[in-house]
Amino acid sequence: MVSSIIDLARASVAPTETHEPPPPSAGQIDVERAIAEIRAGRPVILKDAESQIVVFGVECLAAALTGAGRAAARRGSRLILTAPRLRQLGLDRREPGLVAVPAIDLARINALAQGVGARIDAPVAAPSPIHLGALELLRLAHVLPAALVIPATGASSRRGLLAAAVAEVSGYRVARAKSLNIVGRAPVPLDGAPDTEFVVFRGGEGLRDQVAVIIGKPDYSGPVTVRLHSACLTGDLFGSLKCDCGDQLRHTARFMAQNGGGVLLYIDQEGRGNGLSNKIRAYELQARGYDTYDADAVLGFDHDQRRFDFAADMLRKLGVARVRIMTNNPVKIAALENAGIDVVSDQRVIGRKTAHNQRYLASKRDRSGHLLEQDL
Repeated sequence: MVSSIIDLARASVAPTETHEPPPPSAGQIDVERAIAEIRAGRPVILKDAESQIVVFGVECLAAALTGAGRAAARRGSRLILTAPRLRQLGLDRREPGLVAVPAIDLARINALAQGVGARIDAPVAAPSPIHLGALELLRLAHVLPAALVIPATGASSRRGLLAAAVAEVSGYRVARAKSLNIVGRAPVPLDGAPDTEFVVFRGGEGLRDQVAVIIGKPDYSGPVTVRLHSACLTGDLFGSLKCDCGDQLRHTARFMAQNGGGVLLYIDQEGRGNGLSNKIRAYELQARGYDTYDADAVLGFDHDQRRFDFAADMLRKLGVARVRIMTNNPVKIAALENAGIDVVSDQRVIGRKTAHNQRYLASKRDRSGHLLEQDL
């Protein structure tokens, strides 16, 4: 009786949900815990075969450097900064670098990490792989990409700091993308697109949820209309006039509903992959005159931190092999093609031009090659 119930349950599961992802390794679990520690403002230990360092995110440095933390940070402390941030500080540099911190001067550290108009005030040393791992951990945690690092000692371990291996941090994104799986699906009728299903995946960028919105009844035997849409809280939900994201989202849904259906991948990569808090920091800089890319550079970010390789896996798990992509971004087209998806055509998705977003749109066109009209 029990076996027949199990067989019946297995038969009722959709084909895309029958393959369980591999369980995370112990090293991957350590990385996930380290991400949570960094986001909570607590330091972690990174280690490789040759060395160990304690990593303090600059974003929460004042709270972390109390008591024993401040005493430990006096021993060989260095500030690691990204190449975009070092260029903002006046260096012509294409790789991250280390700045000596002989004394814990929070005002100096914050100025070097994110101060507008700050200039480098000490020699910059080349980082080792363990320092690059620290920056990757900060990016995974969606915090400011600047860290105070110090050599780890036995006392650090006795303080109960969580430790993770650099190799696990460096390979985390790829490892978790391979574990992408469907965790839930249900019909969700939308205004203008009542025949819609939401399919929730877990994986891709860490363990965050990604959503495939299946609109209408797309024919998976031929090219399927597809859009890769990065989440934008301000534009998608609140109708911000600073971008065209909300218009693109709603236009795409209506178009798919009226033209044979399609798949809209709603990807949790807010702020071009920088995270919501950093996006709002960049908005404050834009209000002071910086364009969208220069504002990100002040904070230490490159033009775009997003990755779209796992989007191709989401499509494959839904049975999509050939697509007509709705996008203005040639990077998305190339990413799907490089991941083995057959892109048969591409179509522009144009939102409203407002007094608040024209500079933003022009920057995307001129600095990142977005396929937008010249008249902005």
